[in-house]
Amino acid sequence: MKTEFREAQREDVPQVVTLLADDALGRGRETGDMAGYLAAFDAMQAEPGNRLYVAVTGERVVACYQLAFIQGLSLAAARRAQIEGVRVAAEMRGQGLGRRLLADAEARARAAGCALMQLTSNATRADARRFYEAAGYAASHVGFKKPLN
Repeated sequence: MKTEFREAQREDVPQVVTLLADDALGRGRETGDMAGYLAAFDAMQAEPGNRLYVAVTGERVVACYQLAFIQGLSLAAARRAQIEGVRVAAEMRGQGLGRRLLADAEARARAAGCALMQLTSNATRADARRFYEAAGYAASHVGFKKPLN
C-alpha cells in the first residue's frame, strides 16, 4: 500500500498523539487528553509557517513531524526550518520511511526559502541520533531547555 505525505488535518491529531506516546519518553509525558492537543493544533493552524505533517498509509497515520519556519539575522539573515515531533510507527521503522519523511520536510523547507534545517533530539534517544547523523545532520550545537512553569 502506498504511503503519502500531507498536511495534517484536525481528525489526524489522535493518531499523531498515539505516535508521540509510543516510546519510553512519550509514555511519561503525553497525557491522552485530546482537548489540549486539539487546541494546540488549532493554534498551530493559526500561525503562519507552523504546520504538522503526516505520512498516511490507507487511513492510518504512520509517521509525523512538525515544521516551523524561523527568520533570523544570523548566518547572513538565513531563514531556517525547525523540525520537531518526528515519529515513525514502531512497525514501520527500518523500511526507509524515516528517510522519506526527512526528504519531505527538507523539500518543504527549501520551497519556503530556508537555508538550514535544525532539530533537537533528546540525548537519551541513541537510535534517533544515529538516524539523524546517517541522514547528514551534525550534532554541531549543545541544546538547553528550561521549564517555564
